[in-house]
Amino acid sequence: MHVPFCAHRCHYCDFNVVTGADTAAQRELVRAIATDVRTTAAVGPAGVAPPGSTDSREWPVFGSIFIGGGTPTRLPPGELAALLRTLRDALPVAADAEVTVEANPEDVTVALLKPAVAAGLTRLSLGAQSFVPGVLTWLERGHTPQRILDAVAAAREAGVSAVSLDLIYGAPAETEADWRRSVEAAVGAETEHLSAYALTLEPNTVYAVRERRGGAAAPDDDAQAERMGIADELFGTAGFERYEISNWARPGHASRHNLVYWQGGDWLAFGPGAHGHWQGRRWWTHRGLARYIRAAAEAETTTAGEELLDAAQRRTERLMMGLRLTAGVARAEVEPIDERQAAVLSVGGLLADDGERLRLTARGRPVAGAIMRRLASLTAWNER
Repeated sequence: MHVPFCAHRCHYCDFNVVTGADTAAQRELVRAIATDVRTTAAVGPAGVAPPGSTDSREWPVFGSIFIGGGTPTRLPPGELAALLRTLRDALPVAADAEVTVEANPEDVTVALLKPAVAAGLTRLSLGAQSFVPGVLTWLERGHTPQRILDAVAAAREAGVSAVSLDLIYGAPAETEADWRRSVEAAVGAETEHLSAYALTLEPNTVYAVRERRGGAAAPDDDAQAERMGIADELFGTAGFERYEISNWARPGHASRHNLVYWQGGDWLAFGPGAHGHWQGRRWWTHRGLARYIRAAAEAETTTAGEELLDAAQRRTERLMMGLRLTAGVARAEVEPIDERQAAVLSVGGLLADDGERLRLTARGRPVAGAIMRRLASLTAWNER
């Protein structure tokens, strides 16, 4: 579920974000999402499955909910709880479902979270990004390092059972010492989950425009590879298990929702600009806030576009997503692959191939994208 509201668009962000929305607009979106959820639920799986599907009229039991953005915690108090109640009332959600909400540290209070916890919130994902003031300033973040720790404490007091911190590495303003300081502070926050993402120069962002005009430096690939190694070492020493390229967790606390993506599962999509997938059909909703609200309120489709993946495309996606996991992906799910490239990558120490599963090695993870593209060269196109 995508809630696009933000106080400010950071210069490196290319997400679907709306700034300056008032309380009335926020509540109007919550009502629209609720209508969309109930309409989708009433139609059943046939409404989201690809043509010709033999899917039943009954929904499966959903094991996770993820409300991201934007910044869902910009919603007025109680609205997050209302969204969670709508989902549980309309769809079969497991009693022990993982229910995650993304948040910025400056928004988090006990009063904000308690109603959501009562409605089923189990996990809070905090956009910490850095524990170094100068790096936070460069990233245009609106919080201090101490505010991150205060937000974790508020989540605990409100009864949130699991907290995750997101960090960003590789900003031009960040030194290796800065990154070590952030990693150590994140470990010291004693959360259940940690994510570390490389800063990316996305097209059509303010950051990209500045870089093209010579007003900002692009991220350094070598420095980012070193930062990834530092994170893996320090998180591992602290007892976190790496289960995906950018994610580490205490035992039993890997993100169940994100694993659905990486393991090739199905999920629904609500909110402006959200993406869903069901049995090889992928769709996305209207990005514009007003357009989405109008369509949902009138019980029209909120789908802006879709694509149907053929067998080769599905295997390619399974390869690309599965290789992100430290457990890798079963060969049987992605073959045929480019066997020559697999052999070259294995000899080069970038890929582990035991004949049954393919896994990236520690050396291969920093160049994961290039490896995936090389292996997928046959998977995507040879059967067309």
